[in-house]
Amino acid sequence: MVDVVYPRWIAPDGEYEGGGAMLYPDSLGRRKALAKRVELDSFEGMIRPGFLLGDERSALIALARDGSVTHRLARRANALVLLDDGLSCEQVARVLLLDDDTIRRWHGAFAEGGRKALMRFEAGGSACVLSEAQRGKLVGWVGAASPRSTGQIGAWIASEFGVEYESRSGLVALLHRLGLEYRKPEVIPRHLDETKQRAFIKLYEKLMNALGADEAVLFVDAVHPTHGARAAGCWAAKDEHLAIEQTTGRQRLNIHGAIDLETGRTKMIEAEAIDAASTIKLLAGIEALYSTTALIHVFLDNARYHHAKIVRKWLSQPGRRIALHFVPSYCPHLNPIERLWALMHQHLTHNKTYPTCREFADVILNFLRDEVPRKWGEFCDSVTDNFRVVLPANFRILA
Repeated sequence: MVDVVYPRWIAPDGEYEGGGAMLYPDSLGRRKALAKRVELDSFEGMIRPGFLLGDERSALIALARDGSVTHRLARRANALVLLDDGLSCEQVARVLLLDDDTIRRWHGAFAEGGRKALMRFEAGGSACVLSEAQRGKLVGWVGAASPRSTGQIGAWIASEFGVEYESRSGLVALLHRLGLEYRKPEVIPRHLDETKQRAFIKLYEKLMNALGADEAVLFVDAVHPTHGARAAGCWAAKDEHLAIEQTTGRQRLNIHGAIDLETGRTKMIEAEAIDAASTIKLLAGIEALYSTTALIHVFLDNARYHHAKIVRKWLSQPGRRIALHFVPSYCPHLNPIERLWALMHQHLTHNKTYPTCREFADVILNFLRDEVPRKWGEFCDSVTDNFRVVLPANFRILA
């Protein structure tokens, strides 16, 4: 075995001081660099266990166990805790099914910027995490303020907690995890009487259970569609700018109508005004439509023209076959024809325009008079007598 003695200097002509075998300059440089690298990996470059302070470790363990945070953030926290326990980068990588360079990168980011650095992702924005107390405060604020956009919520979080969400999707995911959704409030009448609603539903069910073969039931109401554009949300390519052309006029139709939920048969009249005269005209048309029916039950709201003296006088004439039943006041949900009007707008006025009011009127009346009865099998599930009692106590009333 030859002893290697490192020279103290290398002469220009290649001679050296010292003794033993000669070591070429290139070999010497490589050997020194190799020795230095091995030393770094073994001592200075190793991730020593116990590098986490007590509060840092507790926070990371909580983060790894929290099911409400994003999976990739919990995985980073888990990796750091395992490194702190003494596992090597290779061992942690095997446990988490990753590569060891990823584990080293996460550790480096944490060493440089703390937990905040773990929450930054190269693609997908920020995964900033709120504490349990902060999440509870956020839920309370949303309930009290009813914000209408994620922008408002993100601004409040940044102002209140100093945490910024770089992407809308990350913020939406957080809100969903907290049981929050984007909701459209229902419009309910201000004066609702539970007793009257229940009494009406009971009367209706009793009537329907005892309905004779020569009797019919219809629901009556008026609608006033306006010749104008109604914008409604729809799916489209994200780089498209959508628009609908506004019409020049604001004329409206006055339609007094009735529908039979059993058959889908309708009676619709266009009138100059909705009043007692149009009511009588509609009721006379219903009697003509059901010429062989012994008794026609008509349900309608408490509009003053439905109670007019001339209407009552017409109904009292000999041979009249109509019996009126009034829906409780402030209860449009108990008159199914209201759902027909909503169906009409859905099919004919949302994102659709018509050049003239006459064309608009023709389309509306054709739908109500012809299409609804002809396609009743398609529409009947949307216009039903599935009544329910609406109670303000079941809602959070927005200010």
